[in-house]
Amino acid sequence: MKAITSLVAVTSLAVFGGGAYLAGANGVGQQHFEYLLGMTLAEAEPAMPFGTGEIIYYRHPDGLPEYSRQARKTPDGRQFVAVRQSADISFDASGLVAAKDGSDAPKPATEQAQGQRKVLYYRNPMGLPDTSKVPKKDSMGMDYIPVYQGEQAGASTVKVSLGKLQRTGVKTAVADMQAISRRVRVPGTLAWDERLVSIVSMRTDTFIDAVAAVTTGDNIAKGQKLFSFYSQEIATAGAEYVAGRGRPNDAGSALRLKNLGVPQEVIEKIAAKGQVPTSIDYVSPRGGIVLERMATTGMMAKPGDPLFRIADPATLWVVAEVPEYDLASVKVGSPAIVTIRSQSGQRFSGTVDLIYPEIEQQTRTTKVRIELPNHNGVLRAYMYADVEIEAGTSQPVLGVPTSAVIDTGERQVIFVDKGDGSFEPRDVSIGVRGDERTEIVKGIAAGDRVVVAANFLLDAESNLNSALSSMSTEEAKP
Repeated sequence: MKAITSLVAVTSLAVFGGGAYLAGANGVGQQHFEYLLGMTLAEAEPAMPFGTGEIIYYRHPDGLPEYSRQARKTPDGRQFVAVRQSADISFDASGLVAAKDGSDAPKPATEQAQGQRKVLYYRNPMGLPDTSKVPKKDSMGMDYIPVYQGEQAGASTVKVSLGKLQRTGVKTAVADMQAISRRVRVPGTLAWDERLVSIVSMRTDTFIDAVAAVTTGDNIAKGQKLFSFYSQEIATAGAEYVAGRGRPNDAGSALRLKNLGVPQEVIEKIAAKGQVPTSIDYVSPRGGIVLERMATTGMMAKPGDPLFRIADPATLWVVAEVPEYDLASVKVGSPAIVTIRSQSGQRFSGTVDLIYPEIEQQTRTTKVRIELPNHNGVLRAYMYADVEIEAGTSQPVLGVPTSAVIDTGERQVIFVDKGDGSFEPRDVSIGVRGDERTEIVKGIAAGDRVVVAANFLLDAESNLNSALSSMSTEEAKP
């Protein structure tokens, strides 16, 4: 036998040597020669299996779209390459078994396992959107896979082989209880604290006799003189108050003066001197900055006319514009860091004091108010600022890595690892979105293992399975 093998080898070398000479002489290319060489060597060397595990099918050695369920050769005598389960890229091998007679016609394994269960339809073994009511083969000679009654409920569940999992990069993580944190970065503008702004006006017809040397932008103290005035109605009420001292209606006259806007200090002077002054001084109700001065010497002021506007700069507001999709993460009391652009990036600490109850229709943002103390007076109204709000949850909540959530805009989906290569899509309701984690309010439980990488590939295959199930249901209708 060894002698015969040696003779065949020598003869083959002689043939190749002569073939090479003829190829060169006749202008035959190197590819033709290698083809002849591979055709002969295929006789002596069997094809090595591709991958590990059970052999699923055999493919053409040149990568052509030709497949076989049994070992076979190409027309030129080369062996087909065996593809094992771990290298299968298009379908799960567990759904097929070889026929007992060794023929090229495999039988569905589920047919033996399911017994007499009713077959609803047959689906394409390569995952294509093609179904059949009767058994059939595809263009490669592979049997369509039966789908039994009761299996269509989980049509969206994805089954992936081990080799496919490794190639697609599917990764999972456990849903657990953790605090979720993130920083919402938005622009803001400084504004006056509305509670610390006063408008000076009169409650009766008044003549302004003289205005103090106070102008817009000046810092004034509480009780500092602003202007002097004369009012006929106040003079009459003052005379009645002087004449009625010691009588039961004395308190009523004093109250009338107070209601006309006469300062308490002036009322006490009228009571002490027993006469009403011709011109009464009006003093500032608070200390701060004069924002506006409308009073002019000699003018007549009607009731309600603003004469001065004064603001206390001890505290300023930062009004930030937070996008609508970030509102769930921002809470009243959340810490905030404010950076003033015009102050060389100086940072100030504050807290969220109020979330305004409306959303701007054009920008889809909501105003959020942050209080800042202005002890050194460097903050000025209408400065631009950059705001970072510490959002999230202070208490542990059920969450998953943010990459696990597939957000289509209409629904949020998470794939749960059920083991053995099975992945089930779950509709979930999300809460706070963090930088790295997202709160899950409904849909999964603590301890569930969820897919955090390559989940979009699973989602595409799940949608395909659902579409196939829907098509089969329509076909089954009479």
